[in-house]
Amino acid sequence: MSNSDLNKKIETLEIRLMHLEAALDEVTRTLLEQENRLTRQADMIKQLEALVKGLADAGTRDARQDPPPPHY
Repeated sequence: MSNSDLNKKIETLEIRLMHLEAALDEVTRTLLEQENRLTRQADMIKQLEALVKGLADAGTRDARQDPPPPHY
């Protein structure tokens, strides 16, 4: 194999490596964005669960403690 052929193969491999590194960087950025989104969604779910629990607790009060309606 001549020096020229070897240099071309090395150059081709370097170009492929550059493309793979760029693709890996893009995948990493996307993965980090997804992780951040999931974290925010998990926080929102916890807040909604607390809200629903608070509403459920408020809705289970004893109706006998309410004053009678005015028409009685």
